[in-house]
Amino acid sequence: MPDIPSLPPEFAGLDLLATMVVVSSAEGECLFANTAFENVMRLSRRTAQKAQLPDWFDDAQRLTETLAGVAANQYSSSRFDAQLRRGAWAQEDGLAVHVIVSQMDVGMERAPRVLVELIEIGSQARQDRDERSLDQVQATKELTRNLAHEIKNPLGGIRGAAQLLALELQDTNAELTEYTQVIVHEVDRLQSLVDRLLAPHRRAHVVGDVNIHELCERVRALVLIEHPKGLAILRDYDTSLPDFRGDREQLIQMVLNIVQNAAQALGSRIHAGDAQIMLRTRVARQVTIGKQRWRLALELHIEDNGPGVPAEIRDRIFFPLVSGREGGSGLGLTLAQTIAQQHQGMIDCESEPGLTNFRITLPLP
Repeated sequence: MPDIPSLPPEFAGLDLLATMVVVSSAEGECLFANTAFENVMRLSRRTAQKAQLPDWFDDAQRLTETLAGVAANQYSSSRFDAQLRRGAWAQEDGLAVHVIVSQMDVGMERAPRVLVELIEIGSQARQDRDERSLDQVQATKELTRNLAHEIKNPLGGIRGAAQLLALELQDTNAELTEYTQVIVHEVDRLQSLVDRLLAPHRRAHVVGDVNIHELCERVRALVLIEHPKGLAILRDYDTSLPDFRGDREQLIQMVLNIVQNAAQALGSRIHAGDAQIMLRTRVARQVTIGKQRWRLALELHIEDNGPGVPAEIRDRIFFPLVSGREGGSGLGLTLAQTIAQQHQGMIDCESEPGLTNFRITLPLP
C-alpha cells in the first residue's frame, strides 16, 4: 500500500470527508491533506506535505493573500472560485473548485493554521450523472436480456424449418435451396449476436486472486500482436496496488474490449506511426461507485490519442448496439460495463479530440 504518514489526532476526522481539505500555514505550507485531496490530485500525502498550497492554483497570489488575511484575523473566513492545477502530476486539465478558507483554533502556543476546503464545482452533477448512467445501463441490460431470450426462442424453429425445406427442394428445385441457405446463414448470425448479449449472464463466476498489472500485460501483449507496428502501448503502474478477488478471464475480456476499441479508433494514427495507448493504474480512496461508498478502490485509466468518441453517441456508448465505427457490433463496451458491474465497479468515459480516457473503477478489499 502507498506510504502514508501517520495522522495527527486532530486531523483524523478530516480523512472521513468526501470533499478535499487541506490544513495550511499562514505562509501556504501544506501541513496536512486528506484522502479526498490525494484521490483528486493523484499524489500521495507525503508528496503533498512537501509542497506549497498556492503552487497548485492558477491564481496563486489570491490564495496567498487570503491565507495571510485569515491567519492574521483580518476576517474569519473567505470564499472564492479558483482553478486547481493537476497537470504537474496527472497530465490532466485544471479543475474548477470553490475555495473556503477558515481559521483554526490552535491556541497561543502554536503558529496560526488555516483550514482550506476545496469543493469541486460540478462534482454533484457528475455523481448524479454517474448514478443515472448506471440506472440506465441496468434497465437497458434487463430489457436486452429479455428481448434476447424472446428472439432466441423462435430462431431454432426458423432454422429447422429452413433445413427441412432445403431437403424437400434439393431434388425438385436446386436453385431455391440457395434461399434456404441464406435463411440458415442469417439465423446463425442472429444466434451468435444473441449469444454474445447473453454471455455475461450465463457464465458462472470463477473467482480468484487477480493482479491488475498482470492482467494489463496480458491484454497489452494480445493487442500488440495484432498491431505490431505504428502503435505504442505505454504503462504507468502504481505497483503498490494489491491483488483483489475477481473473475480473471472476464476481467481480461473487459479490458481487452476497451483497448481493442481504442486501437481500432487509432487506425489513421497507426498508419502514420504515432498512435499511443496509455495504461495507468492508481489507488483511489473514499470512492462512491453507484450509490455505495468504498474506502479503497483501484482505477485503471485506458487513454488514447485518437479522434475521440463522436459527440452524438458519447452519452450512449455503453448501450447495446451503439457503435461509432462502421461495421461495429456495439456490444464490446456493453459487455465491458456489465463485467465491471458484476465486480461492483463501473466504467466511465471522458473524450475529446486527441484524448479519450476510459476509467475502470473496481473496489478493493
